[in-house]
Amino acid sequence: MRASLIQIAVDPDESVEARRQRAASLVVAQRDSDLVVLPELWPVGAFAYTVFEEEAEPLRGPTHEVMAKAAAEAGVWLHAGSFVERAPDGTLYNTTLVFAPDGGRSAVYRKIHRFGFDKGEAVMMGAGEELVTVALPQTTLGLATCYDLRFPEQFRGLVDAGAETLVVAAGWPERRRAHWTLLAQARAVENQAYVLAVGTAGTHADIAQAGHSIVVDPWGEVLAEAGSDEEILTVEFDPAKVGATREQFPALKDRRLGLAPPS
Repeated sequence: MRASLIQIAVDPDESVEARRQRAASLVVAQRDSDLVVLPELWPVGAFAYTVFEEEAEPLRGPTHEVMAKAAAEAGVWLHAGSFVERAPDGTLYNTTLVFAPDGGRSAVYRKIHRFGFDKGEAVMMGAGEELVTVALPQTTLGLATCYDLRFPEQFRGLVDAGAETLVVAAGWPERRRAHWTLLAQARAVENQAYVLAVGTAGTHADIAQAGHSIVVDPWGEVLAEAGSDEEILTVEFDPAKVGATREQFPALKDRRLGLAPPS
């Protein structure tokens, strides 16, 4: 399976619409891949809280339209990162869309763990409540966004729901880059799954972004890692390795905690 992680830079001097069109062009250029992944809140910037209200859009808004078209033109599965969604009741969400190769929408995931403690996303946005997986022909994706990476129970829930490849879209800050790499590897090892984690590049809202998108295999081995600048990280991996790893080293079968009680 071939995946391309688009580590797009969020430039405050580039308009949201211009970045949408540029991101779409980058997606279309990956037509030789099976799966393309964009990072968190790339239209506006994950820390650009002051424009969240202004740039919020409905679920089937311009980002949905542009990304659906790009997926169909490229003929790829597209994890379109995330954008600021305004729900019909006015609540804002950090929302991920996944599109099939025909451009049809396959999944919607609203970020469960909101970052900011008592400010920013944590107080401006609603929290998602559902774990989301997406069945591709080659593997089943489990969806997570940025701060979710710090909550292992979410990933274990995704694995229990059948996930074999954990996809994390992020806008992770440079000052905590060591955590990014460590946690991506930890989530891969403890769940015996692939982790595809893509972040943004550049600086927005005065926050330098970590970049360093990373692909980790079920043994925790780093298959590919990007640098700090805008980059497309493409990697080929074997989805069958998940099942082989879980059979060779069946640690998940030895779980004692967090399991549903027998009926």
